[in-house]
Amino acid sequence: MNCFQESRRIVIKIGSSTLTHKSGHINIRRMEQIVKVLSDIRNSGKELILVSSGAIAVGVGKLGLRERPSDTASKQAAAAVGQCELMYLYDKMFAEYNHSVSQVLMTRDIIENAHRKQNAINAFRRLIDFGTIPIVNENDTVAIEEIEFGDNDTLSAVVAKLTEADVLVIMSDIDGLYSGNPRTDSTAQLIPSVEAINQEIESIAEGAGSSRGTGGMITKIHAAQIATEAGIDMAIINGEHPEQLYRLFDGESVGTHFVAQHP
Repeated sequence: MNCFQESRRIVIKIGSSTLTHKSGHINIRRMEQIVKVLSDIRNSGKELILVSSGAIAVGVGKLGLRERPSDTASKQAAAAVGQCELMYLYDKMFAEYNHSVSQVLMTRDIIENAHRKQNAINAFRRLIDFGTIPIVNENDTVAIEEIEFGDNDTLSAVVAKLTEADVLVIMSDIDGLYSGNPRTDSTAQLIPSVEAINQEIESIAEGAGSSRGTGGMITKIHAAQIATEAGIDMAIINGEHPEQLYRLFDGESVGTHFVAQHP
């Protein structure tokens, strides 16, 4: 058995590129697959916390905008519209498998204030005790630069620490960390395991994310650093195939495993 197979409390981060079509509209088939697999994993006795991107992307589609806006007010408006749609779909889909969801919207100042941080920890603990699946996102409608996490990869690692998760899984639009950029380098090889994050790992992770998200591989490496330093194992897997989660939690090698650091 490995750490993913043995894990009980799991944080799973789902990126915008996994949840949406290029049009910005929800990829319904993909989302239904993800919810079905996650519901089954929850039925097996594991505790789940989702960190879900997609609010701005869904809002862009819902509002009929041609592209993701660049000004803050428009992004906040798109997030406000998109977050409603996103939670409606999660609530509807998880309910089909008799699971209740809860919404948690966060900004960075919550973890920078000891009292507010403890309140967040208590809230997560009680939501999990009640058997709900917390669905977390940055509070993009009110977030400004000073209180932004900046990307949901970082947020997912912070949530994993707050909730004392056993493992963090980031579902992306790529199979994992490669030795080069697989989109431009045909010789790039998937790296199955990373024991330590150093300058070499950071240098090969540089690159842009998709047009529907905010991060790239480098933000996932930063998330891995936060998680592994907190003693939490992390994996990056391809979100196009949600059934890979079964393989991961059955103990198979999937994607890239960032090994937790233990003193």
